[in-house]
Amino acid sequence: MTGLRAKMAEYGFESNDDYEYALRCLLRGRHPGIRCLNVEGAPGRRKTAFATALARALEFPRVLYFDHSQQHPPPPDLILPPSRDEQGREEPPIDPFDQVMSEACAFSEGEDCILILDQLQSADFREHIRLCRFLQEARWAFRQAEYFANPRHLVVFLISEEPLYHSLQRLAFRVWVERVSRRPVHFPPQVLGLPPEAAPLLSALEDLFEHLDTGPTATEMGLLMDDIHRFTRNTDDLRRSLYGRIEGLDWALLQDPANEPLVTGVMEALRGYLGEVGQEG
Repeated sequence: MTGLRAKMAEYGFESNDDYEYALRCLLRGRHPGIRCLNVEGAPGRRKTAFATALARALEFPRVLYFDHSQQHPPPPDLILPPSRDEQGREEPPIDPFDQVMSEACAFSEGEDCILILDQLQSADFREHIRLCRFLQEARWAFRQAEYFANPRHLVVFLISEEPLYHSLQRLAFRVWVERVSRRPVHFPPQVLGLPPEAAPLLSALEDLFEHLDTGPTATEMGLLMDDIHRFTRNTDDLRRSLYGRIEGLDWALLQDPANEPLVTGVMEALRGYLGEVGQEG
């Protein structure tokens, strides 16, 4: 596992896919304004998990998050009294989106900052246009006030369940996050803390994973092998451990009779392995 993948796994996002190249393009490549990453992928919150884990893995001093689908965001820790203008008229409260944007500008003046804007499909289209201008000009305006971001310090992550506004998309570097980890990884026995006799069993599992179009992560594989060693006694047990440990596996696909020879092959390899290990013990 690469350094970035290992760090992201510590913060809740584990995958066999490598995102280091995309990160180099984002952080070191040329950009017309503020650096922006558009996190795309299948519907669901895996994109959010990716963005938050990446932000924490980069160890930026400041990470801000805003979810456009929250109609009633949680109240702030400190509630200020209503402000009044010079003529004594009470001003309405600041919109939460304007609040987080102004905070991002302020923090970026003195430190590296990541701003995650989630569920953009729920935002008014006019906000997409404002974001587009912001990424180009590093300037956010509301209530006759202007806030300026430092492009050297600020990075913006955009997440949407629908395609972004075209002009906004052109200002971002896109990255695709799979619904499940599909990149196959070869796990030699010693990597999983197993003796050489486990090689046929692992090979049988790799054949099954290839047929199921999935690639278990190191953590998933370790948990699966622990189940297999301690609890698995038949093909039904094996299916339940596979489904229970490997994210994204389709239960109906595991039950498909067409996959029975591969599942049976894993069980045969398991019995042979346990027999060899038992004889040595």
